[in-house]
Amino acid sequence: MIRRGVRQRELAASSRGLGDDIYTSILHRTRTRPERIHHLNVGDSWMPAPPAAEEALAAIAADPHAFQYTAPRGTDELTDGIRRRLRARYDADVTPDRLQITAGATGGISVVVQTLVEPGAEVILCAPYWPLIRGIVSSRGGVPVEVPFFDRLGDPSFDPAAAIAGAVTDRTVAIYVNTPNNPTGRIASAEVLAEIARIARERDLWLLLDETYEDMVYGRPVAPLWLRDDVRDRAIAVHTFSKAYAMAGARVGYVHGPADVMARVRGVHLFQVYAAARPMQTVAARVLAGSDAWLADATRAHAEAGRRAAQAFGLPIPEAGTFVFLDCAPYLAPGETVTDLLVRCLEAGVLLAPGAACGAAYATWARACFTVVPPDALDDALARLAPIFRR
Repeated sequence: MIRRGVRQRELAASSRGLGDDIYTSILHRTRTRPERIHHLNVGDSWMPAPPAAEEALAAIAADPHAFQYTAPRGTDELTDGIRRRLRARYDADVTPDRLQITAGATGGISVVVQTLVEPGAEVILCAPYWPLIRGIVSSRGGVPVEVPFFDRLGDPSFDPAAAIAGAVTDRTVAIYVNTPNNPTGRIASAEVLAEIARIARERDLWLLLDETYEDMVYGRPVAPLWLRDDVRDRAIAVHTFSKAYAMAGARVGYVHGPADVMARVRGVHLFQVYAAARPMQTVAARVLAGSDAWLADATRAHAEAGRRAAQAFGLPIPEAGTFVFLDCAPYLAPGETVTDLLVRCLEAGVLLAPGAACGAAYATWARACFTVVPPDALDDALARLAPIFRR
């Protein structure tokens, strides 16, 4: 019996549907399998972080103050290093009031979404997308609106501008764009980015720009959208050290945007995170300052791994990033679901991520990371998958 006047204990509705199995619902099966499993389901790097990281850790160990609080907006060493990098690479002067160090790109995007999105507001997600963005928007009470996009670029029958514009309503507040894209490895062209900028201006929308793979480009790069003068008042860009520098566990990233927006972002960040970990900021600063040659070598190695993975699946070579993304429908046995196929892959010794994590339109797709295991292990994984993905 419910007593009158006593509220029932409940969980927040915005947490409904969020879980820790987003990358695959069959992960638990790996715990009971004694043989080797190649975990291609999550994006990471098999490479050790650059030598500058190890040198920084040695310096941190000798510093009696290394684990004290730092300024919530970030250490001066890392902030100054990021500003130098953005100036050298893009000729962009990002002043300190427009910059915030965050706990990785995930933490950065979460804080930006909390700053921009009211409960009930819509955010357009150019799909397929990084799997966590949908939950980040939903956990704020926002409404993710998925627009199939990156897998259709280059198709003469696909109009990118019309696809995005057609999804805008009077409740839309932002467009999330991740280029270079996870999971397709595609890079949106300058022409496509110009159309996105036009829509954002005409409909007065924010642009949430995920630049996670900016350093993992295997051909000619495209100037990022946040550099355009016509959207600098509405573009908030998020960067990370996780992927290109093999520092996913360090959880260091940064956000920059218009000064008035970033003042709010800093406030939200203060109350959500306070500050990114000071020791890892030191590592990131030293890596950023002294790892250009390492990054060039790593990029070449990643490009070769992407070429081999694409060839194995009969896909175009990725333009960037760490993934190949494929439609599994041609490989399903009669009556079989994608989950059944992923179980077959697991039984062969390889774990893939379900495409549905990257958007509702990709229920028959799967994603494989080609940078998470060493080259010999990647070759073994691809050989194990070959009988399953043979037409």
